[in-house]
Amino acid sequence: MNAEIETVVESIYDHPKYYDLVFGADCAAELKFIVQCGEQFATGKVRKLFEPACGTGRLLFHLAKRGYAVAGIDLNSRAVDFCNERLARHGISDRAWTADMSTFETKTRYDVAFNTINSFRHLSTEKAAEGHMQAMGKCIRSGGLYLLGVHLTPTEAAPSETESWSARRGHLAINTHMWTIERNTAKRVERFGIRFDIHNPTRSWRIDDVLVLRSYTAGQMRKLIEKSGVWETVATYDFCYDMRAPVVVDAGSEDVVYVLRRR
Repeated sequence: MNAEIETVVESIYDHPKYYDLVFGADCAAELKFIVQCGEQFATGKVRKLFEPACGTGRLLFHLAKRGYAVAGIDLNSRAVDFCNERLARHGISDRAWTADMSTFETKTRYDVAFNTINSFRHLSTEKAAEGHMQAMGKCIRSGGLYLLGVHLTPTEAAPSETESWSARRGHLAINTHMWTIERNTAKRVERFGIRFDIHNPTRSWRIDDVLVLRSYTAGQMRKLIEKSGVWETVATYDFCYDMRAPVVVDAGSEDVVYVLRRR
């Protein structure tokens, strides 16, 4: 009989090395998408980029290597330290800092911002979500963009309940599994289990966590954007990040990236 795998119940965000690997699979597609959106939809030159909930800064790092000025914020200080240490290690002076994405302020106005993998939904109240949209409006110049990726709750189709994927870097391999624990449409709360099964030549172990996210239907997201008064939706895509294939957001939509332009 196989021995039970060693398991810890901890936040995945407190393990930036593993988080960076698990969510880095789409990095090349995301980078291409961010650059192309800036070229196609922003007015004026795009030189300065900003990422709320930047996590480990995997996108900021690659964009800085391409010559952009970058900055970001995140609530998790371990992730911010990981991000800044990587930037510094490669001679990049741009920095991230610890801040709440519903109340932050910046001294600089940026050309394009992006939040592509659902981090926005960690804001648990409508007040926090509205605060975020206003804060983003203050840090992005007129004619600039905010690329906001959200997993919507479909109202005319069955939602996805599980997702699994694998990632490898050198001798480190991680199998990730996510599953739905609860959907409370009245309170607009969704709870998901997430598991990292981590393998290297000397150890195999598991991190278990629970993500609590605010839910959005297509209509609720549209109302939030309109209520901000500072953003207009100029295009929508899915999480394939294919500029040749914009999508129409309807009651069956799930993964959507809103290309928002600052009025």
